[in-house]
Amino acid sequence: MSDHTAGSHDHHAHRTPRAEFYVYFSLIFIVAIPLATIAWAWTTLRDQRFPVHGPLARAWREAGAITPAIFRP
Repeated sequence: MSDHTAGSHDHHAHRTPRAEFYVYFSLIFIVAIPLATIAWAWTTLRDQRFPVHGPLARAWREAGAITPAIFRP
């Protein structure tokens, strides 16, 4: 049987998101909503059709991309 307690620390432990992550996500999401709405309206006027995703989905996606980048080592 092998001892998994001793040895390398090469792998990263899975961490659950902390409250700090959700605070940053919420703030970025709130700021992204007006910007995503403007971008959605511009795309709608330019292409003369509604985009597949609405402004809230776009803001959620942007917040989901930006927030993890803040917490990367």
